[in-house]
Amino acid sequence: MSEMGITVKKAEDFSEWYTQVVLRSELADYAPVKGCIIFRAYSYAMWEKIQDYFDERIKKTGHKNAYFPVFIPERFLKKEAEHFKGFVPECAWVTLGGDSELKEKLAVRPTSETIIYTMYKKWIKSWRDLPIKLNQWCNIVRWETKATKPFLRTKEFLWQEGHTAHASKEDADKEVMEILMIYKDLMENLLAIPVLVGRKTESEKFAGALYTTTLEALMPDGRALQMGTSHNLGQNFSKAFRIQFVGEDEREHYVWTTSWGISTRLIGALVMVHGDDEGLVLPPKVAPYQVVIVPIFYKEIERNLILSKAREVSEKLEENGIATILDDRAEYTPGWKFHEWELKGVPVRIEIGPRDVEKKQVVAARRDTFERVEVREEELVNAINELLKGIQDSLFNRAKRFLEDHIITVKTYDEFKKALRKGGGLIKACWCSNRGCEEKIKEETGATIRLVPFEREKLFSDCVYCGGQAKDVVFFARAY
Repeated sequence: MSEMGITVKKAEDFSEWYTQVVLRSELADYAPVKGCIIFRAYSYAMWEKIQDYFDERIKKTGHKNAYFPVFIPERFLKKEAEHFKGFVPECAWVTLGGDSELKEKLAVRPTSETIIYTMYKKWIKSWRDLPIKLNQWCNIVRWETKATKPFLRTKEFLWQEGHTAHASKEDADKEVMEILMIYKDLMENLLAIPVLVGRKTESEKFAGALYTTTLEALMPDGRALQMGTSHNLGQNFSKAFRIQFVGEDEREHYVWTTSWGISTRLIGALVMVHGDDEGLVLPPKVAPYQVVIVPIFYKEIERNLILSKAREVSEKLEENGIATILDDRAEYTPGWKFHEWELKGVPVRIEIGPRDVEKKQVVAARRDTFERVEVREEELVNAINELLKGIQDSLFNRAKRFLEDHIITVKTYDEFKKALRKGGGLIKACWCSNRGCEEKIKEETGATIRLVPFEREKLFSDCVYCGGQAKDVVFFARAY
């Protein structure tokens, strides 16, 4: 029992707590390849929930899924200089095919703009071919040199990447915001994680983009996590790859492109934001199992009666769309099972014992609050649905309160550094828009500008670093 439990408290050693929860809840394991992890079935089931949710929404807006090769010729990456410079340090290269040296080395996909836009040049001839709105679900390889952190920092991870081409900047701008709002809905409605949205600064934007929009969440250790990004790439890539079309005016134009992505780091965010000292706490909408049923009997003669009732309850819940697992393993005690499923974060546990069968009821326990309630059999489905909704809402509201309570407004650099020393958070400050001040703050404190709000906020001080005239209100934080 002690070997599978969490041995450190979340508030005392956040990093170790996170690693123990990920490994002991069987979300992931370290792979034999250094810097890589195994996505175990439990975490992959969550990723499938995220995939299904997002896939349904983008298909309703005219996007289609496709797949492009994992190998990208070096000359493709070099076509857009800023992009190439930004990604080369993270590229893994293939130089041999079998025993033969390749004539041109191939990058193992760090992102797919270049190979996709090579094909867009071939496919796009006329304004009638636009827009093209493709998405792919795939793996990405970036040669991280820092310590492996499951779901957050690994050499290989899973994501989706959307790539679209449009006839005008206005259409591309609309695409960027449409996807950003779908991401926001996914994070807040499915994952119960509140996010702030805005633009990245020039130094923090995606390499090769006209501008980058972002969704930022705050983790319990005071660090920000970039949850997803949506980029307007302007005409940078279309000019580099000569993606032109004949417009309705019968003249040639370069297309406007966008790209956008979310990754399996969202699973890491779920662990950090909602987990507690006992393990995972999963929002019902993304939980692989929403309910676990644990039968309890004290005498062998009671076994068949209670198991029969447990199966009946399980079938009823499943028939009504509630993902349920019946834990009828004879080799483990009910207490052991309680502990295991709490570690795995299943939102609701149903207990069925001899008295419950007699009283035609079950006992339901909430994972988020450990509150236990008696539920009459005839009220079972409605009551469990209400519990699940209550847990989903409660987790979001709790996370939102944390976010709001940890937005710290500062006017001076001393206040800025004091806020970081006290545990961080999202630091709201005025900035002169000078890149030099941004870089000095990053160099001296490790904090970066996470976002510039879309709607310009009223200035309340001079620049937090140099004391010069401020131009923007921005949010700083140390980040993953």
